[in-house]
Amino acid sequence: MSERVVKPVGRGFLFLDSHPAGCVQVVRDLAAAVEPRTAERRVALVIGSSAGYGLATTIAGLAQFGIDGVGIAFEKDATARRTASAGWYRTAETARLAAELGRDFTFVNADAFADTTKTEVLDLIAERFGGIDHLIYSVAAPRRTDPRTGETYQSALKTIGAPYTTKSLAYDGTEPQLTEVTVDPATDDDLAQTVKVMGGEDWARWITALQDRGLLNEGFNTVALTYIGSDITSAIYRQGSIGTAKADLEQTALTLAKDGLSAYTSVNGAAVTQASSAIPGIGLYTSLLHKTLGDTMQTPIEQSINLWTQLTGAAPYDLDDDNRIRLDRWELTPEAQSEVHTAWQSATQENLTQVADTTWFFTEIRKLYGFDVEGVDYDAEVEVEVPWPAG
Repeated sequence: MSERVVKPVGRGFLFLDSHPAGCVQVVRDLAAAVEPRTAERRVALVIGSSAGYGLATTIAGLAQFGIDGVGIAFEKDATARRTASAGWYRTAETARLAAELGRDFTFVNADAFADTTKTEVLDLIAERFGGIDHLIYSVAAPRRTDPRTGETYQSALKTIGAPYTTKSLAYDGTEPQLTEVTVDPATDDDLAQTVKVMGGEDWARWITALQDRGLLNEGFNTVALTYIGSDITSAIYRQGSIGTAKADLEQTALTLAKDGLSAYTSVNGAAVTQASSAIPGIGLYTSLLHKTLGDTMQTPIEQSINLWTQLTGAAPYDLDDDNRIRLDRWELTPEAQSEVHTAWQSATQENLTQVADTTWFFTEIRKLYGFDVEGVDYDAEVEVEVPWPAG
């Protein structure tokens, strides 16, 4: 046993430790937002199941749509100095939730890019389920080692063509700060490496591996989660190096569809995630959006329920002209974007807390690590050495 009081240690958007009990409560709160329903048995593979939209999609699938299957994450166990990663604790609790719901769901802690992981997971699927009905691809990684070449690629957060300066949100302790950040343009190599990390190559390799083993059930569909967002952030996001990779992801979906598969990208709406918080401007934009929309800003779990409703055939696909599932229409209404644009232009250090929901945003950041979660006693000792769920 290794119990101790865990306090947030870090700076800005990054914390060195995670709170186990807080992470448990995050999972339970997500599950509580889901209304269970009777559904036929479906088997899903969720790649990137421990955080953000991947976690929400996993919990919505388990709690409302009764999926069995496998989730893949790449998380860190506790050490003598540090707690386990938040995703480790969330996965352990999601496994407990699955067991309570009577679902047959296994979690694998491994590098999703590795061929050894693919072999391990496909062997598991073949032995336990015989095939899958759905594959959800939600991988957010800063780098990728291609197992077939041994080369490691690093994604770049850069613009295309020229430097770009944007307003951004930072924190001095708990106090919000309006800053300016200049992002440099990407080189051709930056773009190529970012596509290798965040594009569709690995997603396609998973599909090919499953096909080669005969593990795609009749009616199989697959979706890779993505984001477009507002023109406020487009110079750094959609029209930058990340956008180049997202375009490759979308082209992969179209290529898979031409091969006869039901394959889509799902355009989710803005949310507070560890990946998005690192992108200049995104934190400020999301804070302004929440100030504008309040409770009508759709949560990841609400969007995940919508996604599963479409994937299971309970509702028709909501597709745009590029064959992308759109879960973000609420974010991009002219009314919402007009208000956010006005707030963005008017934002200063003096009025920041009036025009943007900075308190909400910082609380959501801390919740990513299990802090500031209602119902958790942060003065109590908590067990930090939690085993990875058994298969």
